[in-house]
Amino acid sequence: MMISGKKYLETKALEVNKALKGIFPQKHAAGQVLYDAMNYSLLAGGKRLRPVLFLATLEALDTPTKKLMPFACAIEMIHTYSLIHDDLPAMDNDDYRRGKPTAHKVYGEANAILAGDALLTHAFAIMLSCYADPHHLLYATRQVAVAAGINGMVVGQVMDIEKEGKKVSLEELKNIHLNKTGALFNAAVLSAGILGAADEKEMEALTVFAYNFGVSFQIIDDILDVVGDEAKLGKPVGSDTKNAKTTYPALLGLAKASEAADDAVSKAIAALQPFGERAENLKAIVKHLSSRES
Repeated sequence: MMISGKKYLETKALEVNKALKGIFPQKHAAGQVLYDAMNYSLLAGGKRLRPVLFLATLEALDTPTKKLMPFACAIEMIHTYSLIHDDLPAMDNDDYRRGKPTAHKVYGEANAILAGDALLTHAFAIMLSCYADPHHLLYATRQVAVAAGINGMVVGQVMDIEKEGKKVSLEELKNIHLNKTGALFNAAVLSAGILGAADEKEMEALTVFAYNFGVSFQIIDDILDVVGDEAKLGKPVGSDTKNAKTTYPALLGLAKASEAADDAVSKAIAALQPFGERAENLKAIVKHLSSRES
């Protein structure tokens, strides 16, 4: 019996949360503030969307997920590092994240930076400690490393900063988000494809799916920053406008931005055709998130 996308996300997020709680000790002999800052941000909640996408992709490939849960957690650690740094005064200067004060507001900027650094680097140690085919594991870890670095999230952030307050074309906007947001979605799906021994046709399908999923997610995120409910979002609305950032609604208008999101959702779902019923959970995630309010 298939469950709804909302229920699937909630169920898998609970599994991820349970695993995340065991990564760092609550008490440590040295550097306690570092562990406090990491746990504060890592265990602050959220949809756990990237690790859930990773797990759902493994399921679409009939691959057991239990032994690869640490890899899923490592992806969430990288996402959390990016949020900590993104919230810093030198970046987006946000005071709240997921309804709580951001890490730098609680632990200071220096400790927040170091907590992000530690989450990023330790994530790769966790990935490479997973029990899996060593060749697949190395290739999958490299996929994530590329997405997190100068050919993905980091360059996307640089591009985003450089374009603040400037006129941005639609292609430039797509390129920014392809790297800043889409890269880790792509890595979550494709690393699972590698570890699940997907064949060439399946990897091509997963690539198209991940790209369009990332596009739809970002457009909807931009729309919610304009019309969303701050209480449901757990963060201030209007931050893009405050930081003079170009968004899909600003460039296309709300109606056309919504149409573009719907188009990307349709393409993401269509890309999963080669997997048949095995991809029903992936499809359910996309459908649920296309109507999300947070």
